[in-house]
Amino acid sequence: MFGFGQRWLSSMLALVLTGGLVWGLPLVAQAFCGFYVGKADADLFNEASKVILARHDGKTVITMANDYKGELTEFAMVVPVPTVVTKQQVHVTDNAIVNHLDAYTAPRLVEYFDSNPCERIMYESMMRKTAAPMAADMAGGGAASSAKAMGVTIEDQYTVGEYDILVLSAKHSNGLQQWLDTNGYKVPVKARNVLSSYIKQGVKFFVAKINLSEQEKTGRTYLRPLQVAFESEKFMLPIRLGTVNANGPQDLILYTLTKEGRVETSNYRTVKLPTGMDIPLFVEDDFGDFYKDMFKHQVKKENMSTVFTEYAWDMGWCDPCAADPLSFNELRELGVYWLQDHQQPQPQPWIRRGRTSQKMAPQRIMPPRRPQRVQNVFVTRLHVRYDADHFPEDLMLHETQDRTNFQSRYVLRHPWTGDDSCEAGRNYRAQLPKRFDKEAQTLANLTGWDIGDIRHKMANNGQAQVTEAPAPKPWYQWMWQNNK
Repeated sequence: MFGFGQRWLSSMLALVLTGGLVWGLPLVAQAFCGFYVGKADADLFNEASKVILARHDGKTVITMANDYKGELTEFAMVVPVPTVVTKQQVHVTDNAIVNHLDAYTAPRLVEYFDSNPCERIMYESMMRKTAAPMAADMAGGGAASSAKAMGVTIEDQYTVGEYDILVLSAKHSNGLQQWLDTNGYKVPVKARNVLSSYIKQGVKFFVAKINLSEQEKTGRTYLRPLQVAFESEKFMLPIRLGTVNANGPQDLILYTLTKEGRVETSNYRTVKLPTGMDIPLFVEDDFGDFYKDMFKHQVKKENMSTVFTEYAWDMGWCDPCAADPLSFNELRELGVYWLQDHQQPQPQPWIRRGRTSQKMAPQRIMPPRRPQRVQNVFVTRLHVRYDADHFPEDLMLHETQDRTNFQSRYVLRHPWTGDDSCEAGRNYRAQLPKRFDKEAQTLANLTGWDIGDIRHKMANNGQAQVTEAPAPKPWYQWMWQNNK
Protein backbone atom coordinates (compact mmCIF):
# COMPACT_ATOMS: atom_id res chain seq x y z
CA MET A 1 0.00 0.00 0.00
CA PHE A 2 1.05 3.57 -0.42
CA GLY A 3 0.04 6.78 1.33
CA PHE A 4 0.12 10.25 -0.16
CA GLY A 5 -0.78 13.74 1.05
CA GLN A 6 0.08 17.41 1.00
CA ARG A 7 2.89 16.54 3.39
CA TRP A 8 4.58 13.20 3.97
CA LEU A 9 2.63 10.87 6.15
CA SER A 10 4.13 9.41 9.28
CA SER A 11 6.41 6.41 8.81
CA MET A 12 3.87 4.26 10.60
CA LEU A 13 1.13 5.23 8.19
CA ALA A 14 3.36 4.74 5.22
CA LEU A 15 4.05 1.23 6.40
CA VAL A 16 0.47 0.44 7.26
CA LEU A 17 -0.60 1.56 3.86
CA THR A 18 2.42 0.18 2.15
CA GLY A 19 2.18 -3.20 3.74
CA GLY A 20 -0.20 -3.58 0.92
CA LEU A 21 -2.87 -5.90 -0.15
CA VAL A 22 -2.23 -9.60 -0.12
CA TRP A 23 -2.91 -11.76 -3.12
CA GLY A 24 -3.16 -15.49 -2.76
CA LEU A 25 -2.56 -18.84 -4.58
CA PRO A 26 -5.05 -21.50 -5.40
CA LEU A 27 -0.82 -32.00 17.08
CA VAL A 28 0.13 -32.53 20.05
CA ALA A 29 1.82 -29.62 21.87
CA GLN A 30 4.18 -29.61 24.79
CA ALA A 31 2.72 -27.56 27.62
CA PHE A 32 4.66 -24.39 28.26
CA CYS A 33 2.95 -23.60 31.58
CA GLY A 34 3.98 -20.72 33.80
CA PHE A 35 2.29 -17.52 34.96
CA TYR A 36 1.74 -14.96 32.22
CA VAL A 37 3.07 -11.57 33.38
CA GLY A 38 3.50 -9.38 30.31
CA LYS A 39 3.36 -9.07 26.54
CA ALA A 40 5.17 -7.20 23.76
CA ASP A 41 2.44 -5.98 21.41
CA ALA A 42 2.83 -4.18 18.10
CA ASP A 43 2.60 -0.76 19.75
CA LEU A 44 6.16 -1.23 21.05
CA PHE A 45 7.34 -0.47 17.52
CA ASN A 46 6.67 3.15 16.63
CA GLU A 47 6.62 2.52 12.90
CA ALA A 48 4.79 -0.80 12.81
CA SER A 49 1.84 -1.58 10.56
CA LYS A 50 -0.72 -4.25 11.28
CA VAL A 51 -2.24 -6.25 8.42
CA ILE A 52 -4.56 -9.24 8.89
CA LEU A 53 -5.05 -11.79 6.13
CA ALA A 54 -7.75 -14.48 6.21
CA ARG A 55 -7.28 -16.91 3.33
CA HIS A 56 -8.60 -20.23 2.10
CA ASP A 57 -9.30 -21.82 -1.28
CA GLY A 58 -8.26 -18.73 -3.25
CA LYS A 59 -10.57 -16.44 -1.29
CA THR A 60 -8.93 -13.63 0.66
CA VAL A 61 -10.03 -10.98 3.14
CA ILE A 62 -7.43 -8.36 3.98
CA THR A 63 -7.79 -6.03 6.96
CA MET A 64 -5.59 -2.93 6.92
CA ALA A 65 -5.24 -0.98 10.18
CA ASN A 66 -4.57 2.71 9.69
CA ASP A 67 -2.71 4.54 12.44
CA TYR A 68 -2.79 7.89 10.69
CA LYS A 69 -2.09 11.03 12.70
CA GLY A 70 -2.68 14.34 10.96
CA GLU A 71 -5.21 16.29 8.94
CA LEU A 72 -7.79 13.95 7.46
CA THR A 73 -7.85 16.03 4.29
CA GLU A 74 -4.30 14.84 3.67
CA PHE A 75 -4.99 11.16 4.12
CA ALA A 76 -5.03 8.90 1.07
CA MET A 77 -3.82 5.47 0.15
CA VAL A 78 -3.24 3.51 -3.02
CA VAL A 79 -3.29 -0.28 -2.85
CA PRO A 80 -2.45 -2.66 -5.72
CA VAL A 81 -5.28 -5.21 -6.10
CA PRO A 82 -5.49 -8.18 -8.48
CA THR A 83 -8.95 -7.33 -9.87
CA VAL A 84 -11.67 -4.71 -9.83
CA VAL A 85 -13.10 -4.48 -6.32
CA THR A 86 -16.82 -3.64 -6.04
CA LYS A 87 -18.53 -1.84 -3.18
CA GLN A 88 -19.89 -5.13 -1.84
CA GLN A 89 -16.33 -6.36 -1.44
CA VAL A 90 -15.26 -3.50 0.85
CA HIS A 91 -16.04 -3.23 4.55
CA VAL A 92 -15.03 -1.04 7.49
CA THR A 93 -14.44 -2.70 10.87
CA ASP A 94 -13.30 -1.50 14.29
CA ASN A 95 -9.79 -1.15 15.70
CA ALA A 96 -10.68 -3.26 18.74
CA ILE A 97 -10.75 -6.48 16.75
CA VAL A 98 -7.27 -5.80 15.31
CA ASN A 99 -5.94 -4.94 18.76
CA HIS A 100 -7.45 -8.14 20.17
CA LEU A 101 -5.64 -10.33 17.63
CA ASP A 102 -2.43 -8.41 18.27
CA ALA A 103 -2.71 -8.97 22.03
CA TYR A 104 -3.61 -12.65 21.59
CA THR A 105 -0.52 -13.40 19.48
CA ALA A 106 1.94 -11.01 21.17
CA PRO A 107 5.33 -12.27 22.40
CA ARG A 108 5.02 -12.94 26.10
CA LEU A 109 6.86 -13.03 29.38
CA VAL A 110 6.09 -15.83 31.85
CA GLU A 111 7.42 -16.73 35.25
CA TYR A 112 8.04 -19.85 37.31
CA PHE A 113 8.73 -20.17 41.02
CA ASP A 114 11.21 -22.77 42.26
CA SER A 115 9.68 -24.95 44.93
CA ASN A 116 11.36 -26.22 48.09
CA PRO A 117 14.40 -28.24 46.94
CA CYS A 118 14.20 -30.23 50.15
CA GLU A 119 10.93 -31.68 48.85
CA ARG A 120 12.79 -32.78 45.69
CA ILE A 121 10.58 -30.66 43.41
CA MET A 122 12.54 -28.12 41.42
CA TYR A 123 9.78 -26.28 39.59
CA GLU A 124 6.07 -25.88 40.03
CA SER A 125 3.96 -27.31 37.21
CA MET A 126 0.85 -25.20 37.72
CA MET A 127 -0.66 -24.04 34.46
CA ARG A 128 -2.39 -20.63 34.42
CA LYS A 129 -3.87 -18.59 31.89
CA THR A 130 -2.86 -18.10 33.95
CA ALA A 131 -9.60 13.64 3.89
CA ALA A 132 -11.70 15.70 2.04
CA PRO A 133 -14.62 14.34 -0.03
CA MET A 134 -13.79 13.52 -3.61
CA ALA A 135 -13.69 16.66 -5.80
CA ALA A 136 -16.85 17.08 -7.86
CA ASP A 137 -15.02 16.70 -11.15
CA MET A 138 -13.65 13.32 -9.99
CA ALA A 139 -17.15 11.93 -9.65
CA GLY A 140 -18.45 13.24 -12.96
CA GLY A 141 -17.86 12.40 -16.58
CA GLY A 142 -15.12 15.01 -16.70
CA ALA A 143 -13.00 12.91 -14.38
CA ALA A 144 -13.41 9.82 -16.51
CA SER A 145 -12.53 11.62 -19.74
CA SER A 146 -9.58 13.37 -18.13
CA ALA A 147 -8.35 10.08 -16.77
CA LYS A 148 -8.79 8.37 -20.12
CA ALA A 149 -6.59 10.99 -21.78
CA MET A 150 -3.84 9.94 -19.36
CA GLY A 151 -4.34 6.23 -19.98
CA VAL A 152 -6.19 5.80 -16.69
CA THR A 153 -9.62 4.16 -16.40
CA ILE A 154 -11.94 4.67 -13.42
CA GLU A 155 -13.32 1.15 -13.13
CA ASP A 156 -15.61 1.87 -10.17
CA GLN A 157 -16.25 4.44 -7.44
CA TYR A 158 -18.27 4.37 -4.23
CA THR A 159 -18.30 5.33 -0.55
CA VAL A 160 -17.95 2.78 2.27
CA GLY A 161 -18.17 4.12 5.81
CA GLU A 162 -15.92 7.16 6.02
CA TYR A 163 -13.91 6.26 2.90
CA ASP A 164 -14.44 7.49 -0.69
CA ILE A 165 -13.03 4.81 -2.96
CA LEU A 166 -11.95 4.65 -6.60
CA VAL A 167 -10.78 1.55 -8.46
CA LEU A 168 -8.34 2.43 -11.25
CA SER A 169 -6.53 0.70 -14.05
CA ALA A 170 -3.73 2.25 -16.09
CA LYS A 171 -1.79 1.68 -19.29
CA HIS A 172 1.50 3.20 -18.14
CA SER A 173 3.03 4.59 -14.98
CA ASN A 174 3.60 8.11 -16.32
CA GLY A 175 -0.11 8.59 -16.95
CA LEU A 176 -1.09 7.09 -13.61
CA GLN A 177 1.40 9.24 -11.77
CA GLN A 178 0.20 12.32 -13.61
CA TRP A 179 -3.42 11.53 -12.78
CA LEU A 180 -2.62 10.95 -9.11
CA ASP A 181 -0.67 14.21 -8.92
CA THR A 182 -3.45 16.13 -10.66
CA ASN A 183 -6.03 14.81 -8.21
CA GLY A 184 -4.14 15.65 -5.04
CA TYR A 185 -2.08 12.50 -4.46
CA LYS A 186 1.50 13.66 -3.99
CA VAL A 187 3.47 10.78 -5.48
CA PRO A 188 7.27 10.63 -5.13
CA VAL A 189 9.00 10.57 -8.51
CA LYS A 190 10.83 7.38 -7.62
CA ALA A 191 7.49 5.58 -7.27
CA ARG A 192 7.16 5.49 -11.06
CA ASN A 193 9.23 2.34 -11.57
CA VAL A 194 7.32 0.48 -8.89
CA LEU A 195 3.96 1.56 -10.32
CA SER A 196 5.14 0.47 -13.76
CA SER A 197 5.96 -3.04 -12.56
CA TYR A 198 2.46 -3.45 -11.12
CA ILE A 199 0.84 -2.09 -14.29
CA LYS A 200 2.75 -4.66 -16.36
CA GLN A 201 1.20 -7.36 -14.16
CA GLY A 202 -2.27 -6.08 -15.09
CA VAL A 203 -3.25 -5.16 -11.55
CA LYS A 204 -5.80 -2.54 -10.53
CA PHE A 205 -5.34 0.21 -7.95
CA PHE A 206 -7.63 0.64 -4.96
CA VAL A 207 -7.60 4.35 -4.01
CA ALA A 208 -9.15 5.59 -0.76
CA LYS A 209 -9.67 9.08 0.64
CA ILE A 210 -11.59 10.37 3.64
CA ASN A 211 -15.17 11.61 3.25
CA LEU A 212 -15.23 14.25 5.98
CA SER A 213 -19.02 14.37 6.33
CA GLU A 214 -19.23 10.60 6.73
CA GLN A 215 -16.30 10.65 9.15
CA GLU A 216 -18.10 13.27 11.23
CA LYS A 217 -21.20 11.08 11.41
CA THR A 218 -19.21 8.29 13.03
CA GLY A 219 -18.25 10.51 15.96
CA ARG A 220 -14.77 9.01 15.89
CA THR A 221 -11.49 10.87 15.87
CA TYR A 222 -9.59 7.95 14.34
CA LEU A 223 -9.78 5.97 11.12
CA ARG A 224 -11.24 2.51 11.23
CA PRO A 225 -9.54 -0.42 9.47
CA LEU A 226 -10.50 -1.03 5.86
CA GLN A 227 -11.28 -4.56 4.68
CA VAL A 228 -11.31 -5.91 1.14
CA ALA A 229 -12.50 -9.34 -0.02
CA PHE A 230 -11.38 -10.79 -3.35
CA GLU A 231 -10.35 -13.96 -5.14
CA SER A 232 -6.96 -14.55 -6.73
CA GLU A 233 -4.59 -17.39 -7.53
CA LYS A 234 -1.62 -15.40 -6.26
CA PHE A 235 -0.66 -15.29 -2.59
CA MET A 236 1.57 -12.29 -2.02
CA LEU A 237 2.00 -9.07 -0.05
CA PRO A 238 3.04 -6.03 -2.12
CA ILE A 239 5.45 -4.05 0.07
CA ARG A 240 7.64 -2.24 -2.46
CA LEU A 241 5.48 0.88 -2.69
CA GLY A 242 5.88 1.30 1.05
CA THR A 243 9.60 1.86 0.71
CA VAL A 244 9.26 4.77 -1.71
CA ASN A 245 8.38 7.51 0.80
CA ALA A 246 9.70 5.78 3.93
CA ASN A 247 12.22 7.42 6.20
CA GLY A 248 14.33 4.39 7.02
CA PRO A 249 13.33 0.78 7.76
CA GLN A 250 9.75 -0.04 8.64
CA ASP A 251 8.12 -2.81 10.66
CA LEU A 252 5.27 -4.86 9.30
CA ILE A 253 3.35 -7.31 11.48
CA LEU A 254 1.27 -9.69 9.42
CA TYR A 255 -1.35 -11.91 11.05
CA THR A 256 -2.71 -14.72 8.88
CA LEU A 257 -5.80 -16.84 9.54
CA THR A 258 -5.77 -20.02 7.49
CA LYS A 259 -7.38 -23.45 7.53
CA GLU A 260 -4.46 -25.82 6.98
CA GLY A 261 -1.44 -24.50 8.88
CA ARG A 262 1.39 -22.05 9.37
CA VAL A 263 2.16 -19.38 6.74
CA GLU A 264 5.68 -18.48 5.66
CA THR A 265 7.39 -16.54 2.87
CA SER A 266 8.78 -18.45 -0.10
CA ASN A 267 11.16 -15.83 -1.54
CA TYR A 268 12.77 -14.82 1.77
CA ARG A 269 13.95 -16.90 4.70
CA THR A 270 11.32 -17.36 7.40
CA VAL A 271 12.82 -18.20 10.79
CA LYS A 272 11.44 -18.50 14.28
CA LEU A 273 12.66 -16.02 16.84
CA PRO A 274 14.68 -17.39 19.76
CA THR A 275 12.24 -18.56 22.42
CA GLY A 276 11.96 -20.32 25.77
CA MET A 277 15.11 -18.76 27.27
CA ASP A 278 15.54 -18.07 30.98
CA ILE A 279 16.38 -14.40 31.47
CA PRO A 280 17.14 -12.30 34.57
CA LEU A 281 14.32 -11.21 36.86
CA PHE A 282 14.91 -7.47 36.36
CA VAL A 283 13.64 -7.81 32.78
CA GLU A 284 10.09 -7.96 34.16
CA ASP A 285 10.19 -4.18 34.57
CA ASP A 286 11.94 -3.67 31.20
CA PHE A 287 10.21 -6.24 29.01
CA GLY A 288 9.30 -3.72 26.31
CA ASP A 289 12.88 -2.48 25.98
CA PHE A 290 14.14 -6.05 26.11
CA TYR A 291 11.93 -7.20 23.25
CA LYS A 292 12.63 -4.19 21.04
CA ASP A 293 16.39 -4.59 21.47
CA MET A 294 16.19 -8.36 21.10
CA PHE A 295 14.30 -8.03 17.80
CA LYS A 296 16.68 -5.33 16.56
CA HIS A 297 19.66 -7.54 17.41
CA GLN A 298 18.17 -10.53 15.57
CA VAL A 299 17.43 -8.38 12.51
CA LYS A 300 21.05 -7.21 12.50
CA LYS A 301 22.36 -10.78 12.79
CA GLU A 302 20.23 -11.75 9.78
CA ASN A 303 21.34 -8.68 7.78
CA MET A 304 17.72 -7.48 7.61
CA SER A 305 16.90 -10.16 5.04
CA THR A 306 14.67 -12.46 7.06
CA VAL A 307 11.00 -12.68 8.00
CA PHE A 308 10.50 -13.74 11.63
CA THR A 309 7.76 -15.95 13.02
CA GLU A 310 6.52 -14.65 16.38
CA TYR A 311 3.50 -16.91 16.85
CA ALA A 312 1.90 -19.98 15.24
CA TRP A 313 -0.94 -21.80 16.99
CA ASP A 314 -4.40 -23.27 16.59
CA MET A 315 -6.98 -20.61 17.36
CA GLY A 316 -9.12 -21.36 20.41
CA TRP A 317 -6.43 -22.42 22.86
CA CYS A 318 -3.12 -21.10 24.14
CA ASP A 319 -0.47 -21.77 26.80
CA PRO A 320 -0.30 -19.33 28.46
CA CYS A 321 -2.72 -16.83 26.95
CA ALA A 322 -1.79 -13.18 26.62
CA ALA A 323 -5.48 -12.45 25.86
CA ASP A 324 -8.69 -14.42 25.41
CA PRO A 325 -8.97 -16.28 22.08
CA LEU A 326 -10.97 -14.48 19.41
CA SER A 327 -14.68 -15.22 19.39
CA PHE A 328 -16.61 -16.82 16.55
CA ASN A 329 -18.06 -13.44 15.56
CA GLU A 330 -14.65 -11.76 15.57
CA LEU A 331 -13.16 -14.46 13.35
CA ARG A 332 -16.06 -14.17 10.91
CA GLU A 333 -15.64 -10.38 10.89
CA LEU A 334 -11.98 -10.84 9.93
CA GLY A 335 -12.93 -13.03 6.98
CA VAL A 336 -12.83 -16.60 8.30
CA TYR A 337 -15.80 -17.43 6.09
CA TRP A 338 -15.33 -21.19 6.36
CA LEU A 339 -16.49 -21.25 9.98
CA GLN A 340 -20.04 -22.54 10.36
CA ASP A 341 -22.54 -21.56 13.05
CA HIS A 342 -22.28 -24.96 14.74
CA GLN A 343 -18.53 -24.37 15.23
CA GLN A 344 -18.96 -21.53 17.70
CA PRO A 345 -16.71 -22.18 20.71
CA GLN A 346 -18.52 -22.77 23.98
CA PRO A 347 -17.89 -20.44 26.95
CA GLN A 348 -15.13 -21.68 29.23
CA PRO A 349 -16.11 -21.48 32.92
CA TRP A 350 -12.52 -21.92 34.09
CA ILE A 351 -11.14 -18.61 32.86
CA ARG A 352 -9.12 -17.28 35.80
CA ARG A 353 -6.99 -14.34 36.68
CA GLY A 354 -3.31 -14.81 37.36
CA ARG A 355 -0.37 -12.82 38.60
CA THR A 356 0.60 -9.73 36.65
CA SER A 357 3.36 -7.19 36.87
CA GLN A 358 2.62 -4.35 39.28
CA LYS A 359 3.11 -1.92 36.41
CA MET A 360 0.44 -3.56 34.27
CA ALA A 361 -3.31 -3.75 34.51
CA PRO A 362 -4.56 -7.25 35.41
CA GLN A 363 -4.64 -9.56 32.42
CA ARG A 364 -7.11 -12.36 31.85
CA ILE A 365 -5.21 -15.59 31.47
CA MET A 366 -6.21 -19.18 30.78
CA PRO A 367 -4.76 -22.58 31.47
CA PRO A 368 -3.91 -24.48 28.33
CA ARG A 369 -6.45 -26.80 26.81
CA ARG A 370 -6.50 -29.19 23.90
CA PRO A 371 -7.02 -27.54 20.52
CA GLN A 372 -10.60 -27.25 19.28
CA ARG A 373 -9.72 -28.40 15.79
CA VAL A 374 -13.37 -28.15 14.76
CA GLN A 375 -12.70 -24.45 14.29
CA ASN A 376 -10.08 -25.14 11.62
CA VAL A 377 -8.39 -21.79 12.14
CA PHE A 378 -4.61 -21.54 12.44
CA VAL A 379 -3.09 -18.15 13.25
CA THR A 380 0.43 -17.13 12.20
CA ARG A 381 2.11 -13.90 13.23
CA LEU A 382 5.02 -12.75 11.03
CA HIS A 383 7.22 -9.74 11.80
CA VAL A 384 9.51 -8.17 9.22
CA ARG A 385 11.68 -5.07 9.33
CA TYR A 386 12.39 -4.00 5.79
CA ASP A 387 13.64 -1.36 3.38
CA ALA A 388 14.09 -1.20 -0.38
CA ASP A 389 17.70 -2.36 -0.34
CA HIS A 390 17.13 -5.51 1.69
CA PHE A 391 13.62 -6.39 0.47
CA PRO A 392 13.55 -5.53 -3.25
CA GLU A 393 10.71 -8.00 -3.93
CA ASP A 394 7.17 -8.25 -2.66
CA LEU A 395 6.54 -10.97 -0.08
CA MET A 396 5.45 -14.24 -1.67
CA LEU A 397 3.42 -16.22 0.86
CA HIS A 398 2.86 -19.93 1.24
CA GLU A 399 0.51 -21.88 3.50
CA THR A 400 2.15 -25.01 4.89
CA GLN A 401 0.59 -28.12 6.44
CA ASP A 402 2.62 -27.52 9.60
CA ARG A 403 0.40 -27.06 12.67
CA THR A 404 3.24 -27.17 15.20
CA ASN A 405 2.60 -24.67 17.98
CA PHE A 406 5.14 -21.89 18.52
CA GLN A 407 5.26 -18.64 20.46
CA SER A 408 7.94 -16.09 21.30
CA ARG A 409 8.15 -16.69 25.02
CA TYR A 410 10.69 -15.63 27.63
CA VAL A 411 10.95 -17.04 31.14
CA LEU A 412 11.64 -15.61 34.59
CA ARG A 413 12.61 -18.20 37.20
CA HIS A 414 12.30 -17.08 40.81
CA PRO A 415 14.68 -18.89 43.19
CA TRP A 416 13.43 -20.63 46.30
CA THR A 417 13.87 -18.26 49.23
CA GLY A 418 12.80 -20.51 52.09
CA ASP A 419 14.73 -22.81 54.40
CA ASP A 420 17.60 -24.80 52.88
CA SER A 421 18.51 -26.93 55.87
CA CYS A 422 18.74 -30.18 53.89
CA GLU A 423 21.65 -31.23 51.69
CA ALA A 424 19.55 -30.84 48.52
CA GLY A 425 18.76 -27.29 49.57
CA ARG A 426 22.39 -26.44 50.18
CA ASN A 427 23.41 -27.87 46.81
CA TYR A 428 20.59 -25.95 45.15
CA ARG A 429 21.74 -22.69 46.76
CA ALA A 430 25.36 -23.31 45.71
CA GLN A 431 24.32 -23.71 42.05
CA LEU A 432 22.32 -20.48 41.83
CA PRO A 433 25.30 -18.22 40.95
CA LYS A 434 26.06 -20.36 37.89
CA ARG A 435 22.41 -20.23 36.90
CA PHE A 436 22.34 -16.46 37.27
CA ASP A 437 25.48 -16.12 35.18
CA LYS A 438 23.96 -18.25 32.43
CA GLU A 439 20.88 -16.00 32.42
CA ALA A 440 23.14 -12.94 32.09
CA GLN A 441 24.99 -14.50 29.15
CA THR A 442 21.70 -15.46 27.50
CA LEU A 443 20.34 -11.92 27.82
CA ALA A 444 23.55 -10.42 26.39
CA ASN A 445 23.47 -12.81 23.42
CA LEU A 446 19.79 -12.09 22.70
CA THR A 447 19.97 -8.31 22.88
CA GLY A 448 23.58 -7.23 22.48
CA TRP A 449 23.37 -5.51 25.89
CA ASP A 450 26.60 -5.01 27.82
CA ILE A 451 27.22 -8.01 30.06
CA GLY A 452 28.66 -5.80 32.81
CA ASP A 453 25.50 -3.68 32.94
CA ILE A 454 23.38 -6.83 33.02
CA ARG A 455 25.32 -8.28 35.94
CA HIS A 456 25.10 -4.99 37.82
CA LYS A 457 21.31 -4.86 37.44
CA MET A 458 21.02 -8.49 38.46
CA ALA A 459 23.08 -7.90 41.59
CA ASN A 460 20.85 -4.97 42.53
CA ASN A 461 17.89 -7.28 42.06
CA GLY A 462 19.27 -10.01 44.31
CA GLN A 463 20.74 -12.20 41.56
CA ALA A 464 24.44 -11.87 42.25
CA GLN A 465 26.87 -14.06 40.34
CA VAL A 466 30.28 -15.26 41.51
CA THR A 467 33.15 -16.61 39.50
CA GLU A 468 33.12 -19.87 41.43
CA ALA A 469 30.49 -21.36 43.65
CA PRO A 470 31.50 -21.53 47.34
CA ALA A 471 33.02 -24.83 48.36
CA PRO A 472 30.51 -27.03 50.19
CA LYS A 473 31.11 -27.58 53.89
CA PRO A 474 32.30 -31.03 54.98
CA TRP A 475 29.45 -33.49 55.37
CA TYR A 476 30.01 -33.99 59.07
CA GLN A 477 29.57 -30.29 59.87
CA TRP A 478 25.89 -30.55 58.88
CA MET A 479 25.22 -33.86 60.60
CA TRP A 480 24.31 -32.69 64.13
CA GLN A 481 23.46 -29.04 63.31
CA ASN A 482 19.76 -29.44 63.94
CA ASN A 483 20.35 -31.23 67.25
CA LYS A 484 22.08 -28.29 68.92
